[in-house]
Amino acid sequence: MIMGDERIEVAFFDVETTVPTRPGQGFAILEFGAILVCPRKLVEQESYSSLVRPTDLALISTLSVRCNGITPEAVTNAPTFGEIADKVYDILHGRIWAGHNIVKFDCHRIREAFAGIDRAAPEPKGIIDTLSLLTQRFGRRAGDMKMASLASYFGLGQQTHRSLDDVRMNLEVLKYCATVLFLESSLPDIFTENSWVSPNATTRSRANGRASPGETGFSADRPSSSVKIETYVERMAEINPFNMARVEESLLSDDMEDESGSYSPGSSTTATESFIGCPDFLEPNEISIPSVSVSLAPFCRGSQKIQVLHDYGELQICCRRMKVRFGVSSKYADYAGRRRLSFVVDASSDLCQILDAVDNLAQKLSVDSGSSSEWRPVVTRKPGFMNYPTVRLNLPTVIDGNNSRWITEIYQKESSTTQKLVFSKFDVTELESLITPGTFVDAYFSVDSYDIQQNAGIRLVAEKLILHST
Repeated sequence: MIMGDERIEVAFFDVETTVPTRPGQGFAILEFGAILVCPRKLVEQESYSSLVRPTDLALISTLSVRCNGITPEAVTNAPTFGEIADKVYDILHGRIWAGHNIVKFDCHRIREAFAGIDRAAPEPKGIIDTLSLLTQRFGRRAGDMKMASLASYFGLGQQTHRSLDDVRMNLEVLKYCATVLFLESSLPDIFTENSWVSPNATTRSRANGRASPGETGFSADRPSSSVKIETYVERMAEINPFNMARVEESLLSDDMEDESGSYSPGSSTTATESFIGCPDFLEPNEISIPSVSVSLAPFCRGSQKIQVLHDYGELQICCRRMKVRFGVSSKYADYAGRRRLSFVVDASSDLCQILDAVDNLAQKLSVDSGSSSEWRPVVTRKPGFMNYPTVRLNLPTVIDGNNSRWITEIYQKESSTTQKLVFSKFDVTELESLITPGTFVDAYFSVDSYDIQQNAGIRLVAEKLILHST
């Protein structure tokens, strides 16, 4: 086995799987595809793909066939995963892994598949998740930034949802995005109009505490914790848009954070003219409690953590006009000494029912998996205020170069317009002035889990916030 620096190729890979039809069923790999790419020339040097026969063909449901077109008949004579495991291991182990949404999906499926045959899983030299990378660097100009949306944006045709086709499309999308970013970073003043940094974005001025969507100049004699868009674009142009180390650091830093797990980082450095909807987030009345499930997923350093699902995807919730009970708190710190930001909002009865159900399922799984940590309920009900439950929304932070920043996208709604707020630095004071008791906020949050220092529970991670002006 060749290891270390000699395995310089980047392994772009993708798996197609069954779609679980009941809670706790899990996924079964139906196809594995990968290409090895020279990182210096971006030339495909080797490819491999194989259909995979699951242990039970009945796992291939009608829904599964609709997703990827792989039927039970197609895999009847295919090898099992155990029969291709050596090849998969040789392709992946000790190389940089790359793929679209692989941190949350494909990496887990690979580890589960190797665990299922009692073999050690391959380990990457590094991971490039192009979903996170492009969302941060390219912005959301392709909508939800899924592979199909990106392919449509660049006119690359339809996504086939077959492994080898998808990884090749992934590489092409990455090339196109990189080219656009290279052009924009080279001449930001010229390309600003059509770039992902909109000149109409809202910036914050501490002079009046209000959004200023029409301002484009920068006044040196006015105190402000946020610069205007031109300065922001120039600063971004100085940053190497292809610096993978920063992206990976951002991904791993939150994975390692106490009481936290993986998240889908929003485009915290982008500035859009208006709020873009979040179709993957469900309102409480759209969530079916019987469809909520929990399972153990591989985490860092060989550990596992609880993931919360609704039907077949991550549970993500949207609650409108939540009232802030307590403003931003920064009294806690993470393992690296960074301040952990959060605030408390009133919780509706519908939301409480959902979170209580999640709590019960997750706590049982925590105990069954051998954890001895004390479980902390996600919904807070204080004595004497049992009819006024609250929940805490966490604002995750990452390191960007030498600076900390929060990755939650924050918008401000005034009358009929909703503008994104752009912050040039980690300024808790300014955030405190925005999120004050009594403020109403539309919150888009994911449901995460933690188990650290004998404390365990569910935590709510704010992905997007829309602050209503009073």
